[in-house]
Amino acid sequence: MEETQLQTVERQLSKGVNRLRFDRAIEELYLRDYTEHRVRRAPIWALVGTFIYDLVFFGDATMVPDQLDALMLVRFGIFTPFAVVVTFLAMTRRNARDYDLLSLAIVLVGGALPMLVAMHSTSEDLFTYQTGNVATFLFLVVGLRPRFPSLIAGLILLSAIHLTICWHIPSFDSVTFQGLVTFYVTISIFLGLGAYFQEHSERMNFLNCLHATSLHQQLQWQSDRDELTGLLNRRSLVRIERQLWQSVESCAVFAMMLDIDRFKLFNDVHGHLDGDDCLRAVARAINNSVGTSASVFRFGGEEILILMPDARPDEAHAAAERIRLAIEDLAIRHEGLSPPGVVTASIGTAGGETKDLTLQDLLRRADKALYEAKKQGRNRVVPALAPLERLAAAGFAVNGSAS
Repeated sequence: MEETQLQTVERQLSKGVNRLRFDRAIEELYLRDYTEHRVRRAPIWALVGTFIYDLVFFGDATMVPDQLDALMLVRFGIFTPFAVVVTFLAMTRRNARDYDLLSLAIVLVGGALPMLVAMHSTSEDLFTYQTGNVATFLFLVVGLRPRFPSLIAGLILLSAIHLTICWHIPSFDSVTFQGLVTFYVTISIFLGLGAYFQEHSERMNFLNCLHATSLHQQLQWQSDRDELTGLLNRRSLVRIERQLWQSVESCAVFAMMLDIDRFKLFNDVHGHLDGDDCLRAVARAINNSVGTSASVFRFGGEEILILMPDARPDEAHAAAERIRLAIEDLAIRHEGLSPPGVVTASIGTAGGETKDLTLQDLLRRADKALYEAKKQGRNRVVPALAPLERLAAAGFAVNGSAS
């Protein structure tokens, strides 16, 4: 993970989450995590909630038997199919806003339907029956757990629906209604406070986990990098070798061995601090030239290794030439040259299939090509020759006779 992201997390930790809101970048990460966890549990809560909701049918039969037929239609014919549709939408749409809205829809419909039917009952147990619908409040806060603003909206709307319906029940006098107001307001306040602290703890846990992950990834990144240039180091080369050479399928890998021309002389003339700046500038130029298509290592001193998997020979040679030109175009003055010039680099390239040669074989071939590039005058790209091509270059025919 990039250092800037770790700094963002640490800055958020110092600010806290009392407003239950992160800065934008972290909030987006939290919402993805929030949605994933809620949606994954949605079928379980839908199954449990619908089962309990329909099980209350037995309470309908004992407390409001005069409205039993209508309540059966409400529970089994309307709410159960509605719950199935809402669960399906939550699992397919998979975003935080829709989950919150669907959570509100399920509790508002589930809480209002039986009360609207039961308000016409003449049962003496109607008061007990109506207060029993507080289970919808608990299901919203404990089970569905939408984000705090949506949850508060749900508690307010549920209270408003319940109290409005109770206001229109003829058998409830003013004293009974005041008792219901006290009951629903009190339970909403306690549930709201509990929901706030619950989400606060959830967000803090998420932030601490994100910080630990960010810190671990940054340490991992640093352990794989050369401190001066930010390039990969020899330790990471072992890991990448394992990934490429232990893969089930063979792949083509090209290596470029790069050496900054007359770098020791540059250090002697300009000093080691300028030498460090030169190395960093060259590393940036190489990374900009190859992008994410290659792995770039500081192989030792001023030597840099570039590995390109799954590249054709012409692509590898073109990339090497881009790197050479990019370094030359930096126009870093080299006063040690006679006459003075700019910093350049020599590059040797070699390639092959992982099933046919080891990494060490590949590096030896690239290193020999680099030596040839320096021998030919530096500031150039030289590909490694195949065995027959080496014989021809030495003046022998393919059959081994002198030409």
